[in-house]
Amino acid sequence: MWFKNLQIYRIPAPWAISSDQLEAFLAKQVFADCSSLEMQSQGWISPRENGMLVHTVNRQYILALGTEKKLLPATVINQVAKARAAEIEEQQGFAPGRKQLKDLKEQVTDELLPRAFSIRRTTWVWIDPVNGWLVVDASSPAKAEEVLKLLLGSVDKLQVSSLRTVHSPLTSMTDWLVADEAPSGFTVDQDTELRANGEGKATVRYVRHTLEADDVRRHIAAGKQCTRLAMTWADRISFVLTEALAIKRIAPLDIIKEENDVSSKNDDERFDTDLTLMTGELNKLLNDLVFALGGEPAA
Repeated sequence: MWFKNLQIYRIPAPWAISSDQLEAFLAKQVFADCSSLEMQSQGWISPRENGMLVHTVNRQYILALGTEKKLLPATVINQVAKARAAEIEEQQGFAPGRKQLKDLKEQVTDELLPRAFSIRRTTWVWIDPVNGWLVVDASSPAKAEEVLKLLLGSVDKLQVSSLRTVHSPLTSMTDWLVADEAPSGFTVDQDTELRANGEGKATVRYVRHTLEADDVRRHIAAGKQCTRLAMTWADRISFVLTEALAIKRIAPLDIIKEENDVSSKNDDERFDTDLTLMTGELNKLLNDLVFALGGEPAA
């Protein structure tokens, strides 16, 4: 198991909360299925379906946030409410007013919710209490914020902040392309996005396309900056760095797969082996990336 996307945060290191303490904190907000009148439910679930809410591997904590959401499109509600409104108009001789329509939509929603389909998703969280990382496997900051909101509501006096670096990814990625040179330990791959700051925000995207240095420099000279850049770290992991300091499209490369022989292991052993490898590799990648971006600002 490997995270696909990283929304990256910092916690104090070393983190003083043990896995047992964290387990007790999370137990206050365990996941429960949506009731018949709820649109969404969220809570902590067991990463390994053994009842434990904190899975510990090599002093690393893995958590899982469960989300269930009812699928009840507004178009369906509006369609049923419109039909009901027509019936009411026929009965009372005039169209329902604004408040009556609002109440009608709420009534229709309550009636349809018990029959609505629901979808479930799991959002994974990695906490490194030794080095102070809190990482959410989410493609957008909004989904990561859902995790942080529940975590802050579960863990007393939790101190967490977004990762900050001395140099912004936007400036650094642009500089790397201008110099046609990646920072030490990294290589630049074939995907990138360059965007202008003007009102039109003109954008150029390279997808699986060789980045010709002169072409890229011409776009940058015209006022564009690099907002996304595909890179490879140490010939081991490929990823896309964004201007918001998120890491996306993580993929372990063949050299890691060859080192990770799981053919003779059961599911639990494979899970733990993958997590040990993933957290170890990502820890080194994050440290190297922070260094390439000038380090973290002094407190």
